[in-house]
Amino acid sequence: MNSVFAHNPMLAIISHIFFIGLTFYALQSIMPEKIIKKNHVFQAQLLFILLSFAIGSTVSNFFLDISYWSGRIPSLFYR
Repeated sequence: MNSVFAHNPMLAIISHIFFIGLTFYALQSIMPEKIIKKNHVFQAQLLFILLSFAIGSTVSNFFLDISYWSGRIPSLFYR
């Protein structure tokens, strides 16, 4: 088995955590006072966490797919 594929699950976990954290950090620039009802702090925090997971894991999957497919390009030319 190729050693690159042995580290793939760990790479996926690290990638997901990194991009979820990065998304959470980026979402903090939004001013929720403009769009969230007053006295709904918990719901606003929950919304930010869920958005972080949704956006972060989507971006992580994109980069993992790009990484996987770019590694497969040489097999198109050499059989």
